[in-house]
Amino acid sequence: QVHLVEAGGGSVQAGDSLTLSCEDPGNLLNYAMAWFRQDPGKEREVVAAISWKGDDSYYSDAVKGRFTISKDNAKNTMSIQMNDLKPEDTAVYYCAAKRGTIWGFYIRSSDYDYWGKGALVIVSS
Repeated sequence: QVHLVEAGGGSVQAGDSLTLSCEDPGNLLNYAMAWFRQDPGKEREVVAAISWKGDDSYYSDAVKGRFTISKDNAKNTMSIQMNDLKPEDTAVYYCAAKRGTIWGFYIRSSDYDYWGKGALVIVSS
């Protein structure tokens, strides 16, 4: 069973940086993973996704060039470095894992089997 726990959320100013991490006490070796975010009243949207090996990734247009996703299979962790944060990045960020993947990344929320409880990020102008 996978239990994802996000850490690193908080309140920052526009232009600041923040790193979110996602950990599981077990083994995330064959899991493709992703970060999604959701603002109240809006649908959950993919932010970034990464293959199980960590060698292939995807970024939404909204964060491309500012966010970097990474996966460390030895430590069973996934992270996202968020730079030049903007007020529109304010949301609850969720990490997700898809079991049994062979290659590639996945960008639909319905693709994922496990979810963390979320980490709140607030960006003030």
